[in-house]
Amino acid sequence: MTLLTPDLRFALRTNDLARRAAGRAGQAEPDPMPVVKLFNPLGAGTWLATELWEDGDTLFGLADLGFGCPELGAFSLRELASLRLPYGLGIERDIGFEGLAPLSVWAATARSAGSIIWAEALLRRKPLADPEDG
Repeated sequence: MTLLTPDLRFALRTNDLARRAAGRAGQAEPDPMPVVKLFNPLGAGTWLATELWEDGDTLFGLADLGFGCPELGAFSLRELASLRLPYGLGIERDIGFEGLAPLSVWAATARSAGSIIWAEALLRRKPLADPEDG
């Protein structure tokens, strides 16, 4: 499976460039929605990425290795793509993934719930209020 399509790469790079531009301008960093969800089909490992750095390998987002403490940070696309699991499987991309909320909401929900998987279930049940609704 191709973990990042050209469209996903473009969206991830755009988020990285927006964050860098905000930093240079002395503005608050954006809080983008996750663009892609990668997961271990045989385990609890789950990664949500919002940015792809200019090296084309380093992703930034929320990582959950299944120990009950999801963390924000950087991780390697090449390293994830190189993992070989039993039965000839590897890390996969959730092709039906929807961002649902900004990364800060994902991080807070995942930390509270203990995993990205539980956070996704909670976020699906409780959609964010629309600011237009008052």
